[in-house]
Amino acid sequence: MIDRQVTDLIDRLETQHSLSLEEYAFLIRNRTQESMDYIASKARRIREEIYGTSVYVRGLIEFTNICKNDCLYCGIRRSNRQCERYRLTAEQILECCDMGQELGFRTFVLQGGEDGFWNDDRMCGLISRIKQAHPDCAVTLSLGERSRDSYQRLFDAGADRYLLRHETADKTHYEQLHPQEMSFDHRMNCLRDLKEIGYQVGCGFMVGSPYQTPETLAKDLKFLEEFSPDMCGIGPFIPHKDTPFASQTAGTLEETLWLLSIIRLILPYVLLPATTALGTIHPKGREMGILAGANVVMPNLSPVSVRKKYELYDNKICTGDEAAECRSCLSKRIQSVGYELCTDRGDVRR
Repeated sequence: MIDRQVTDLIDRLETQHSLSLEEYAFLIRNRTQESMDYIASKARRIREEIYGTSVYVRGLIEFTNICKNDCLYCGIRRSNRQCERYRLTAEQILECCDMGQELGFRTFVLQGGEDGFWNDDRMCGLISRIKQAHPDCAVTLSLGERSRDSYQRLFDAGADRYLLRHETADKTHYEQLHPQEMSFDHRMNCLRDLKEIGYQVGCGFMVGSPYQTPETLAKDLKFLEEFSPDMCGIGPFIPHKDTPFASQTAGTLEETLWLLSIIRLILPYVLLPATTALGTIHPKGREMGILAGANVVMPNLSPVSVRKKYELYDNKICTGDEAAECRSCLSKRIQSVGYELCTDRGDVRR
């Protein structure tokens, strides 16, 4: 039987889009299958009121796995000597975009480690070339922390969106996941800079990361409520064998789905991906994410030859599929749960 206190909080979140830290922590602690079903039905209804049955598709291009950072959870951290490094050329990236447009994609996500080769001049030139070749497409960047001036230059060159996971809204927890030279305050300042410049901004966090508690997750939810991002990427923590967190327990499917639904109630308009990590921990994880309130999927446009090298976590799916196979497979998967892939730009609807 579903807990009345839990349903009361869900009902209030649906109408007010806000709870206290203590109430968020209570929700996180008191998840049951009945409450998951209850909140997921509300999340779907809210999402369909704003976005219908459309699921937006983004073409992901993982263009460099070279990174100056040493985050303890990440497979492409600079200390991982087992990682086979690569960097796509501008021409290879443009070929990925050309293929993506042929497949109907109207958003390209350029994601990479913090690679000093891709300075402002090179990135601005690349963005300009993509926008010139594909003027009806959106360019999303996921390049980590940069200066405000750098973000401004990339925006002026034509970038539309920027994804920067905050990873955790708790400073102590942040310091447990990152090396000493990385700063929680700087990460948060970067997100504020991006929003002030005018990007559609995405943040997000791992579910079940080491040292995470219901209280730290409550802070994440409160941060999302107050920051009001356009996009939010969450997925289960999956350990990588060549990192300090290799022996840590992975995040769960159930908690990730629970949090997807909660986030949809907090931010009805948000663009919310059903991530590859979700599909990695369960064969139908992405479909289940859609049914929990997600409305974005990101098939891989990267050349097959480099996909296994961009390994943030172990056992990542779709590393051997051609882009057209990925798109066809995803389309069938999304249709199987009553939704449809939408190939327009998929801008946020506030």
